[in-house]
Amino acid sequence: MLINELRLRNLQISTANSVNTAKAGNAENSAQEHGSFAQALQKELDARSAAVGFSKHAMKRIESRSIEILDSDMLERLSSGVELAASKGSNEALVLVDEAAFVVSVKNRTVITTMSKNDLKGNIFTNIDSTVIM
Repeated sequence: MLINELRLRNLQISTANSVNTAKAGNAENSAQEHGSFAQALQKELDARSAAVGFSKHAMKRIESRSIEILDSDMLERLSSGVELAASKGSNEALVLVDEAAFVVSVKNRTVITTMSKNDLKGNIFTNIDSTVIM
């Protein structure tokens, strides 16, 4: 996948769940059909916090190391791995998905750097407190 496609996909993930407003009807009907503003806002915040972002450094590494981000399934498993690490109280995690390794800031839900299978050999990962294999 091209780096620009990955950036576009990140943008789509973060904006895909934007809140729709009612087109017709009074405020009561709209609130009943679509929930309160607070509920809609919380739903939007939850959706945005579920998406994993990529730092500029990680984007450069993806490009320079020719790492294939194959499909949305891989990104979903990466996100699930980050969620699992968060549920265990991790701060910095190594998430292994297929033939790629991602060092992730769990709190910020941001990939810090990434490596391909070939780049993994002979390397030591420091400053991580957990590893998740997806």
